[in-house]
Amino acid sequence: MKSGIHPESYRTVVFKDMSNGETFISRSTVNSKETIDIDGVNYPLVKLDISSSSHPFYTGKSKLVDTAGRVDKFMNRYAKRMEAKK
Repeated sequence: MKSGIHPESYRTVVFKDMSNGETFISRSTVNSKETIDIDGVNYPLVKLDISSSSHPFYTGKSKLVDTAGRVDKFMNRYAKRMEAKK
């Protein structure tokens, strides 16, 4: 393995799945401006839209995840087209 190509700044970070609220602690080099207290210890917080605890492949449940309202926008446009055709 080549020396000097891997980062040296690994630290303990909390990752939070925003779709179901589950958190897990891991080591990472990712930067974060937010922090969270877990068991009296302050950790940097990284928010995730989806993780293995909420992804349909791992959970076996089909779930629609839409954080930007794209589905609602599509449904509104589709409804307007259907009304215009009538």
